[in-house]
Amino acid sequence: MELGLVGLGKMGGNMRQRIRNAGHTVVGVDHNPDISDAKDLADMVGKLTAPGQPKVVWIMVPVQAIDAVVAELSDLLSPGDIVIDGGNSRWTDDTRRATQLAEKDIRFVDCGVSGGVWGLENGYALMCGGDKDTVDVVMPIFEALKPEGEFGFVHAGKVGAGHFSKMVHNGIEYGIMQAYAEGYELLEAADVVENVPEAFESWREGTVIRSWLLDLLVASLKDDNHLAKIRGYADDSGEGRWTVEAAIDHAVPMPAISAALFARFASRQEDSPAMKAIAAMRNQFGGHAVKGAEAADPSYATPPKH
Repeated sequence: MELGLVGLGKMGGNMRQRIRNAGHTVVGVDHNPDISDAKDLADMVGKLTAPGQPKVVWIMVPVQAIDAVVAELSDLLSPGDIVIDGGNSRWTDDTRRATQLAEKDIRFVDCGVSGGVWGLENGYALMCGGDKDTVDVVMPIFEALKPEGEFGFVHAGKVGAGHFSKMVHNGIEYGIMQAYAEGYELLEAADVVENVPEAFESWREGTVIRSWLLDLLVASLKDDNHLAKIRGYADDSGEGRWTVEAAIDHAVPMPAISAALFARFASRQEDSPAMKAIAAMRNQFGGHAVKGAEAADPSYATPPKH
């Protein structure tokens, strides 16, 4: 089967290789000409020449660029062709894009992709949404990308269902990571466990909390026992926020995932304004000591006296 692949970054480049390893033809295009198989989208579409097959184009670009790519593809593809959005798109945008393409009889599938930089070796978990007949056409590509075995792929439902499933997946990921992180901090702070990395490694077999995320944390601790090389700053891709917003819309209680999202926000503060307010109130009602700004910031300079 032939596939056009837009975006050959950390995910897209490895996906191209895994699909090729399964015997399919991939024509990839990227803003970096050194890794591209085509000079632009028009050239890529022109190189998809398999007779009797619809042209299939998979988009793996940052969310800010997807609309522009969809718009250009809508003018390059023909009725019956298929566009797959495999990026971290917000699920509410899928229906709009599917409708835009349907005006020219171009079919659309949304596909959440998990696997990161390990996907080339281990396979990618795929969560797709769209019409069943369209999904069936591109199943050879899904089969090439998914892990071996019976798990790792779901046709979750209509357009939007794939990205909604991936959004919830990422929200769960936030909560699991936060639990491991808090456990790590307590083990480090208590001064009881003498080898924190070995404690975590012991949990990799025989426990109910074993997981791939635990394996990855253990690998990091082996490289840097106290994580001294890493600043405690964590970004969020947006999917955690969307998960919490969807929970609010559907009145679904989600305390663990919400707390994990807010913890990431807290990680970006050099000095928490909220904690300053709490310290001030404790001082007012109980006379509890407060620390001056110079204690929080080593670079603090005492203002000169006049």
